[in-house]
Amino acid sequence: MHFNFPVLSQKLLLITPPFTQLNTPYPATAYLKGYLNTLGVASFQADLGIEVILRLFSSQGLKRMFAQFDDLDMELQENAYRIYSLREEYIQTIDAVMLFLQNKNPTLAHAICGRTYLPEASRFQQTDDLDYAFGNMGIQDRARHLATLYLEDLGDLIAETIDPHFGFSRYAERLGRAATHFDEMEEEVLAANSIVTDILHELLVEKIEAEQPTAVCLSVPFPGNLFGAFKCGQLVKEKYPHIKVVMGGGYPNTELRRLKDARVFQFIDYITLDDGEAPIRCLLEHLDGKRELTELKRTYSLVNGEVVYHNLAKEKDVAQREVGTPDYSDLLLHDYISVIEVTNPMHRLWSDGRWNKLTLAHGCYWGKCSFCDISLDYIKNYEPVSASILCDRIEEIIKQTNQNGFHFVDEAAPPQLMRELALEIIRRKITIVWWTNIRFEKFFTDDLARLLKASGCIAVAGGLEVASDRLLKLMKKGVTVAQVARVANAFTKAGIMAHAYLMYGFPTQTAQETVDALEMVRQLFENDALQSGFWHRFAMTAHSPVGLNPAAYQVQHAGPDFGGFADNDLYHEDPLGANHDLFGEGLRKSLFNYMNGAGIDMRLSEWFDTKVPVTSIPPNYIYKCLTEKDTTPIRENATVVWLGGMPDFEFFEAKKGKDSVHMCALEFYGKQKDWQLVLKAEEADWIMANMQKMMIGAHAPLQYGEWKKSYEAMGLKDFDTFMQTKAMKLLRENGLLIL
Repeated sequence: MHFNFPVLSQKLLLITPPFTQLNTPYPATAYLKGYLNTLGVASFQADLGIEVILRLFSSQGLKRMFAQFDDLDMELQENAYRIYSLREEYIQTIDAVMLFLQNKNPTLAHAICGRTYLPEASRFQQTDDLDYAFGNMGIQDRARHLATLYLEDLGDLIAETIDPHFGFSRYAERLGRAATHFDEMEEEVLAANSIVTDILHELLVEKIEAEQPTAVCLSVPFPGNLFGAFKCGQLVKEKYPHIKVVMGGGYPNTELRRLKDARVFQFIDYITLDDGEAPIRCLLEHLDGKRELTELKRTYSLVNGEVVYHNLAKEKDVAQREVGTPDYSDLLLHDYISVIEVTNPMHRLWSDGRWNKLTLAHGCYWGKCSFCDISLDYIKNYEPVSASILCDRIEEIIKQTNQNGFHFVDEAAPPQLMRELALEIIRRKITIVWWTNIRFEKFFTDDLARLLKASGCIAVAGGLEVASDRLLKLMKKGVTVAQVARVANAFTKAGIMAHAYLMYGFPTQTAQETVDALEMVRQLFENDALQSGFWHRFAMTAHSPVGLNPAAYQVQHAGPDFGGFADNDLYHEDPLGANHDLFGEGLRKSLFNYMNGAGIDMRLSEWFDTKVPVTSIPPNYIYKCLTEKDTTPIRENATVVWLGGMPDFEFFEAKKGKDSVHMCALEFYGKQKDWQLVLKAEEADWIMANMQKMMIGAHAPLQYGEWKKSYEAMGLKDFDTFMQTKAMKLLRENGLLIL
């Protein structure tokens, strides 16, 4: 169905409120701006999170902050008083440190690592483990970690004294979590401003005065953005009542689906749900007087003092191929800061470096996990984008940003699409570095992992979750521990970091299963199948199968009562499960050590303060999984790919007893090494005849069945036996992939 859309006169200011990431912009506004470009709608975007941080953590910002202590005559605790006493040292060093964290002042690393430049407070008590945590890592990383501790000391001071809601990557997150009632949020929004919200309001006024928008759109992906969004809405409604305020994003999509409290609309005019493109287009037409209020799409507004949900628009959602390329213009891309908070290598990717964010496919191609919000559109409506369109977008974003780092932000990137994307990246000779989330499913073979590596993949993260086959089946994860181990190992062997999302406390999980899960994780690190992981406690949500039908998982819903505002996080009782509170610290501590190559040989019981069962997992379980021979037959339509170049060759005669055998030496030149392959002349002829076809190029890919027939067509016999020879194994080790 196609529609002719009217010309729209609105101008939008797209805002990400404080706070998300410090090192890279959250992509929602860039996605929406890219779509608005396709409609010819004027827009300007700003990440007020990073802009608040930059204004506050500057010499002028710190002078302003410390002046408040004098004005208010505050009583300070010992650590806060130490920072206040060193205020001139902080004011003197802050600008240089921020430039260093922006990668604009790298030589400062030497002064920072000398430990005489930065003032130090309580966060620096952690530095006893620097050598253990960082080993022989370079001076830049060590300095970045120390500079991060320096900022966190200042952040602790702010949170302790003048704004208890402050956090570098989240703001007033507690107010947004399980906020079934609006009372506390309203009270805090209406309370007097802190220095943080003063700066937020000042920046927002500057943007509005400069851009003169007709609507301000607030993207709220997380609970830690919600308070900042309401503070933005508060200012607009008070100072610019003619400007409409629109809220959308991940938080409304998951938390506000039963919204009833009219007080929310003191600060917001419209709240949209799910994919934002079609709802915002319909809303713009309404604001232009070209569409009735009732004909909006998935949008809340206040009508006669009551919250009304409008969803009579006939238009379908915008196809992913038509949403446009994310547009990162307007954002301060070179002013984000890279910090190193912890030594978890995957978490470091989140906080260090600039990543362009892009989505390979809308929704999740699996869509069955019982702990996930699979009933919601952002998960259940799966729609991939073609590799060709994705590469067009990648090339356009690189031109926009001059950055070639990409984080594909899929719930779980589809393996077939990842293969096609990797082939297209190599075909176009695009240089990128990228990472993403996956499911540890069997489609990820050794050869596919090597192809992804060749296209620029550096890391993948996937769910091992409870590391128990019984519980993985109960949660409909669709994988086994053995399968996860083999897939993670395939990525590791290819030089791609493998991170596991780990879960404890799933319904009916026993103490024995928790300890056994830890043993599985221990063995995965012992066998170098994993390099990174993170344990989190199971949380029951309203839109997951567990939340929708807790009895099926033998747990009981225990609140909270819905009070007209948010509805997502649920309390539950697990009568068949263990006391999960006993395990969190031991799981965290053991994993930290495993990631740093320590404690692998310790008894599992030593990580816990309470008595735990002895593991029932054999000590070589994961090793056996990894060494088990793969007997899966190769598909006839599998693609044969050669990642290397054309070799030099030389024919020669070799003696075999009294006979002379016609042989050929193929000399290959790789990026790291040169190597030689010696074959019978006719076998070498066959290899050479197909090598161009195996290279990734404009021609149709060579299929395995076709490759096999060409072998037999040259009069050669027993292809399957030839595939097992040392020569073919050597060729496969050096760039021959069967996908």
